[in-house]
Amino acid sequence: MGKVAVTGATGFIGSAVVRQLVRDSREVVALIEPGANTKNLDDLNVERVSVDVNDTLRLTKILAGFESLYHLAAIYRVWTKNPESIYRVNVEGTVSMLLAAQTAKIKRIVYTSSIAAIGLVDQGVADESTEFNLFEIANDYILSKWQSDCIARRFAQVGLPVVIVNPGFPFGPRDIGPTPTGKIVLAIMNGQVPGRGPGGLCAIDVDDCAAGHLLAEEKGRTGERYILGNHNISMNDLFDMVAKVASVPSPKIPIPKVIAPIVGLGMELWADHVSKNEPPATYRAVRYAQRYAYFSNKKAARELGLPSRPLEDSLRRAVNWFRAANMSA
Repeated sequence: MGKVAVTGATGFIGSAVVRQLVRDSREVVALIEPGANTKNLDDLNVERVSVDVNDTLRLTKILAGFESLYHLAAIYRVWTKNPESIYRVNVEGTVSMLLAAQTAKIKRIVYTSSIAAIGLVDQGVADESTEFNLFEIANDYILSKWQSDCIARRFAQVGLPVVIVNPGFPFGPRDIGPTPTGKIVLAIMNGQVPGRGPGGLCAIDVDDCAAGHLLAEEKGRTGERYILGNHNISMNDLFDMVAKVASVPSPKIPIPKVIAPIVGLGMELWADHVSKNEPPATYRAVRYAQRYAYFSNKKAARELGLPSRPLEDSLRRAVNWFRAANMSA
């Protein structure tokens, strides 16, 4: 197969995708945000090109002669001092990247969306056909991923060969950020979770998620979305599992459903107006976390052959990596 470009190549999922492409002897070029931490690529022999995701003209020149593109570049945060930056990268960057790919005549594009771009089903499991219905509780990250998901689908409708993958919450090694997902594990490891409440999420091992990306390039249908998520688990069970593999106490104090969003709002207001530092939680992030964000991976399993390793193994890999990286107490 021909030359392949990967945006967001230094990130948690992006670096896992690069590793699997290298393992498959693909000719990979990592497109890197200027100033990005490249630690996740330091042990890989791949060409690196520093480029702004909104520099359409330069991106078009860079992509000339490439066969495939994986577009993973995105800001994954529940809060930022400058929300505009999230939309600039996640939404405008997607437009710029897909326009460049269109002009460069890329033959195969895998766009990394999110399960956050898909709606939720009360007391049920959502799938790729579930309409987005989270406007009241969506933060800027969620809204930006929904908007960029829509953009990718519109490009596919006019003939761009885009396949869309919607990862769940990824766990595993090399979460250098750490991402909001990794912060869940770290907070439990460091005894920073005061209690527990309702809610659940859809998890996947970061390397299974990366494998799903490569399978989407190989087998995915243009314009289709594929949920990359293997384990629907309650927050209570997730906390207990992390605590077990990390050999730390699990949070036990029940937090009333009505209290947690108020606490999150207080943290958010303090960050907005006083500290200017990212808070442990925000109002909308708590509201989303209190939902049972469960998703079906049947389509990805059936059409792509999405692999699935036990969640406990993924959490153990995450815990061990955080400790080796001196990121936990």
